[in-house]
Amino acid sequence: MKSAIVLNGESLTLSDLEKIARQDIPVEITEDTWRRVEVSRERIEQRIAAGDVVYGVTTGFGKLADVPIPANQVASLQINLLRSHAMGVGAPLPRDAVRALLALRLNALVKGFSGIRKETLQLLQACLNRGVHPVIPSQGSLGASGDLAPLAHMALVLIGEGRAEFSGEIMPGGAALQKAGLTPVRLGAKEGLALINGTQAMTSVGALATLEAERVGRFADAALSLTMEALCSIGDAFLPNLHATRPHLHQGVVAERVLRYLDGSTRITRQGEVRVQDAYSIRCAPQVHGASWQAWDYVQKQVTIEMNAVTDNPIVLEDGRVLSGGHFHGQPMALSFDFLKLAVAEWASISERRTERLVNPQLSGLAPFLAKNAGLESGLMIVQYVAAALVSENKVLAHPASVDSIPSSANQEDHVSMGTIAARQVRQMVGNTARVVAIELAAASQAIALQGAESQMALATRQALEWVRSIVPPTVADVSLSDELETLAAEILQTTPEWML
Repeated sequence: MKSAIVLNGESLTLSDLEKIARQDIPVEITEDTWRRVEVSRERIEQRIAAGDVVYGVTTGFGKLADVPIPANQVASLQINLLRSHAMGVGAPLPRDAVRALLALRLNALVKGFSGIRKETLQLLQACLNRGVHPVIPSQGSLGASGDLAPLAHMALVLIGEGRAEFSGEIMPGGAALQKAGLTPVRLGAKEGLALINGTQAMTSVGALATLEAERVGRFADAALSLTMEALCSIGDAFLPNLHATRPHLHQGVVAERVLRYLDGSTRITRQGEVRVQDAYSIRCAPQVHGASWQAWDYVQKQVTIEMNAVTDNPIVLEDGRVLSGGHFHGQPMALSFDFLKLAVAEWASISERRTERLVNPQLSGLAPFLAKNAGLESGLMIVQYVAAALVSENKVLAHPASVDSIPSSANQEDHVSMGTIAARQVRQMVGNTARVVAIELAAASQAIALQGAESQMALATRQALEWVRSIVPPTVADVSLSDELETLAAEILQTTPEWML
């Protein structure tokens, strides 16, 4: 029996989210948390009974906020909202992102500031726990007024409409609920708006990218260490006394980690033994990798805040007021994910330069392109091409989505974040970077094999080498490595081997 993760709107971590998204760990909600939801709903009901004007409850939406809605049409307003806003296009979000989205929306709504009913959230919880996954198109959100289109597709399933995946099959939302033993909900006042007005599409995709980026960064540090073994690099540039003179935290952490990986190696040289200085892609790696780690550290903190925040509108405050604000605006996440894009782009950029040093005989002193019979064979010539192409693609994707804004809703919503675009881009870039790092790992492994240098390596780098070779063995003749490199990249995104800890 899998232990459930408690959602209370306050303590969800990235690790928790990954377990929910990828391991299908169920979620539970305590009675104290449910009571907050019920109190928030009571406040909305009181405002309606008093005849107060409340945005999205007794009025239209966006530019139509000044259009009053009669009391007998309040429920229809919420259903119309879901149907009219479910206009997303493009490939569906992957399963893990959908599960993360469901968990994040539920976690935000149980905080008790949204006025949604307990019954509606119980159905959302049941969909997550029983594996009813709405089909959510990935494109169409401006990242302000929340992720309206993606979340509307999510919410349609709760009323028995839209489409969902259940037990590996795509079907109408109502059929999916029925197969899972669930009944569609009848929305009350404000509930449609509460469901779709939030940042959970961008945050779910970006949070998973942040988790994957952490692993990519660790493997980038490991790939650097293997390359240093292959090229008999200088260890002095990583010494703690040197890095203490420029005390950026993550720079020092990278240097310390690499020295730990290399501890015991007889291939690592001292300054002046083989050469006076290594190239920047090796000597400056603590500064470059460290700066990317610094960006990652900032982003994961911002994402964790957003995962436990209220992001809809209007907000039902504890003093009974229902106030319109801008919590749905995705700018904090847009800037964060654009920042992360730069960080992962640099991990890829410097990794590709190290791959070039490994395969270029003028730089490595090794066989051209690490081939057994260079000329007759091309060896690993083309993997550097592939890495270069991925690095170039990252450069295009790294253009900040957040610098753009196109007004919407008749200019009522006149500044938007494009944060969901940034989230989708950074996850694509993380995947590209995993492939670039996989190529460096494979090239370093081949370079070590050509030199028969395994016995001279440090224990940690030997373990890393064995791990790489279990997926991409050394080549003795020209052979396509596409499948092996793709498998290695996938492992980089998903695993943290013991030797890395």
